[in-house]
Amino acid sequence: MAGSGGGLRRVLVANRGEIAVRIVRACRDEGLEAVVAVSEADRGSLAARLADAVVHIGPPSPAQSYLRVEQIVAGALLAGCDAVHPGYGFLSERAELADACAAHGLVFVGPSADTIRRGGDKVEARRLAHAAGVPTGAGSEAVAGADVARAVAERIGYPILLKAAAGGGGRGMVLVERPSELAERFGAAAREADAAFGDGRLYVERYVANARHVEVQLLGDHHGNLVHLGDRDCSIQRRYQKLIEEAPAAVLPADVRARIAEAALAVGRQLDYRSAGTVEFLVDLDRGEFAFLEVNTRVQVEHPVTEMVTGIDIVRQQLRIAAGLPLPFTQADVHIDGHAIECRINAELVADGFRPAPGTITAWNPPAGEGVRVDSHAFTGCTIPAYYDSLVAKVVAAGPDRGQAISRMVEVLGRLEIDGIATTRDLHLAVLAHPDFATDVVNTRWLEQTLLPALGTTAAANNAAAANAAANTTTNITTGAVANG
Repeated sequence: MAGSGGGLRRVLVANRGEIAVRIVRACRDEGLEAVVAVSEADRGSLAARLADAVVHIGPPSPAQSYLRVEQIVAGALLAGCDAVHPGYGFLSERAELADACAAHGLVFVGPSADTIRRGGDKVEARRLAHAAGVPTGAGSEAVAGADVARAVAERIGYPILLKAAAGGGGRGMVLVERPSELAERFGAAAREADAAFGDGRLYVERYVANARHVEVQLLGDHHGNLVHLGDRDCSIQRRYQKLIEEAPAAVLPADVRARIAEAALAVGRQLDYRSAGTVEFLVDLDRGEFAFLEVNTRVQVEHPVTEMVTGIDIVRQQLRIAAGLPLPFTQADVHIDGHAIECRINAELVADGFRPAPGTITAWNPPAGEGVRVDSHAFTGCTIPAYYDSLVAKVVAAGPDRGQAISRMVEVLGRLEIDGIATTRDLHLAVLAHPDFATDVVNTRWLEQTLLPALGTTAAANNAAAANAAANTTTNITTGAVANG
């Protein structure tokens, strides 16, 4: 049945896991039918159970199912869909899918193929940001080889980061601290970039040791409206992979926050951005400066924290924008209320280098309550397969301020029942219990350089001890040691 989703009627959800569940529910809220594309491994998934229909797209391997443009488009047409929502990951930032949808009369729930191409190429995005007057930091265009990278490094100074021009998520990204390392690490980064993205091009950026990762959420429609929904801090990372996200970024002074928001809008205007997207920045705490990092032309994993503090459903807005409807609010209508934190609970063995730990969940009982949200595809008896990302749940806690959000998150994680698989929950408790996190003096390398060495992640016994230590500090956190921070 047609609803508030404009001219759309039926949407193919071209993804899996918690984001597929999230999109199905957003479709239902918009009065749209949701068809979920499933591999053989996901026939019994929660998303499949909740959907109005399912369409099978191939074997468990992503290369034979979720990453096949022709299978996704064929599935949408077979199921009578008029739109495709790619979620995040997989084909979400592949212009080829947007092109194929257009060629077959399907609406792509996302920005245009041209925007994806220009925003997704990290070197081109740096050019666009520079043209918009946004600081891009010391770095380079794509470099032809290690010798060219060496010349750039000599100009801007070591340490440097080698980064994949075509990708993100930490793949094809390598830190080089001295000239003697450059040749070998350039080759390794190029090989990883080529394997991950089919494009081995690299570029160089100056490495910032004491940095925060801050991003701004954008929404743009087809009527010339572009707004930001505030910022997020994503500095708790391992190997450049985010583990904890917060909204707003509490560390930012008011003037810097305003300038970062305007910079994000400037990049969005350069891209003629339509749909949900994110502009990411690196904040140099020592210099008090920020620089453009990249554009993500899709909905982010961490979008729930922004939804919690703005009250705006980003996925529903994606569907409405795709249907040609204007944004129902202006920038003046967007208000940030309180603070929200998201912990990504992954099926991983922290003590064994975060090795994925697929398996069957024997008990699942997510917490609920005021200021609590759990986005997940888990249920008792479901299997976390070995073929895909290890994310099991996103646990979100919100409060009037950061201290109370932290306190609520500690209490919530203590009530999260998940048995049968190893997870990262206890690591999150250890982060939340640490005074550095309470006083917000962390940076993008803090987890790897400070917390993990202190916990000892090479033995299961050490991990268990760390979890016990985190649990023992819970009382202090919840009784106000952090609430006033």
